[in-house]
Parts: sequence; structure tokens; C-alpha cells
Amino acid sequence: MKESYTPNLYIALTHYPVVNKNGSTIASAVTNLDLHDISRTAKTYGVRSFYVVTPLLDQKELVEKIVSHWLKGPGSIYNPKRGEALELIRIKNSLDEVIDNIRKNGEGSPKIVVTCARNSHRSINFGKFREMLKNGKPYLLVFGTAWGLSEDFITGADLILEPVKGNTGYNHLSVRSAAAIILDRLMGNY
Repeated sequence: MKESYTPNLYIALTHYPVVNKNGSTIASAVTNLDLHDISRTAKTYGVRSFYVVTPLLDQKELVEKIVSHWLKGPGSIYNPKRGEALELIRIKNSLDEVIDNIRKNGEGSPKIVVTCARNSHRSINFGKFREMLKNGKPYLLVFGTAWGLSEDFITGADLILEPVKGNTGYNHLSVRSAAAIILDRLMGNY
């Protein structure tokens, strides 16, 4: 039987600073499916909180409306299990606000680990990160939307997680698919 532990892992879905297909830094739109699917995956694997990061007021209001529907509105009666997952969502303007929120939990400053579809000489593999999670220290795993996190953002991170790769040269997973694969590799019970 595999050893059981609950890693001190937080995740953030970042909508700024990310890049578009031309490489320009942008703020991307929040998508309903990302909120639902990533929160359900996060709940399944024991993630502490799921931060949705956007500086855009209309996008924050959209997230609040979606979450409220499932926690307090008709969705809470229709599908309470969905609400259990969406309770993990915390809306923040920036990564700095996320880090401050984790510090306020008394955990200390988390190590920032970013995801990227490109290889980097700084990348750590899933096995190494899985082992690191056993030390009980807080980690914040950051996912980017659109065409990924900006290069400056990646450069400023403590660690870069190796990319998820299939058996073809195509490598453009949806963020919700990548999050599910990554969380399973890091926290799956096998």
C-alpha cells in the first residue's frame, strides 16, 4: 500500500501575465470550464486552495457569479458536489496577492513552481517535485492560460516543472487537461 500524505500544495490559474499566439503579453479571459474542471481536479487530489488570478474587474465578477451560483444559488441544490469543489476558488488580482494570502495562513512563503509547455534547462521532473512535496513546505503551482505564462514570469519562478508530453510532436493541451495530468502525476495514489 502506498504511503498517504496530503501535500501542502496550492494552485493558481493565471490570466495575467500570459502571452497570446504572437508572443505579446496580455490578460486573457476566464472560462467557465476551466473553473469547474480544475476545481474538481484540485478537490480530488487534495489541493489546499485554487487561486484564479486576474486583474480585470469584469472577469473577477464573472468568477464570483459562477462560484455563487454553485455555492448559494440554484446550483447548490442541483449539484452540491460541484459546490464542494468550487469552494476551493479564491480570486486574486496578482500572484503577489496569492503569496500574501498563503502567508496569512501561517504557512510561510510558498516556493513558486510554474508550468510550461517548453523544455528548460531549469526544469524539474514530476518525480523530483513529488518527492519535494513530502517535506510539508508550501508550494504554489502556477498554470498559465492563453498561450502560457510570460517569459518574465517564468524567469522569476523558483522552479519550472517539466512539460507534459504525449507521443507526438503536438503539444498544446488545454490548461484544464494539463492541470489534471500534472496533479495526477504529483499526487496520484500509485
